[in-house]
Amino acid sequence: MDALDRQIVARLLVDGRATFQTVGAAVGLSAPAVKRRVDAMRARGEIAGFTVVVDPAALGRGVEAYVELFYRGNVSPSQLQRDLAPLPEVVGVATVTGDADAIVHVMAASMAEVERTVERIRTTANVDKTRTAIVMSRLVDRPAGAPG
Repeated sequence: MDALDRQIVARLLVDGRATFQTVGAAVGLSAPAVKRRVDAMRARGEIAGFTVVVDPAALGRGVEAYVELFYRGNVSPSQLQRDLAPLPEVVGVATVTGDADAIVHVMAASMAEVERTVERIRTTANVDKTRTAIVMSRLVDRPAGAPG
């Protein structure tokens, strides 16, 4: 990805519905040139897709938590994915450095639903313990790579 591609991506991160003409005017390219570059970035996998960002509360998921997972022994990333992907309240899972083996991002309709989800996670094979932090408020929330 060259400097122009990064400028294009930065514009699309601010407004994914911006026209190629609008993006081109901002970065000094024609609309067809922007389209060619976006198509090439998509073909290379640098742009994985386009999506809509919705307020989780509008979808009935107003309670958010991060759950640290601590396993007995080793756990592979593929095992974490198999265990946690089926839980609809789990919106993200990442392996991490430090004491925890993974961090799980949970979005739920209520505290009771967070609790049920954490209990389901705890029953996963070889989970030794969990530590949960409830999100009180989001102060900075921007897509990865978006200008600061």
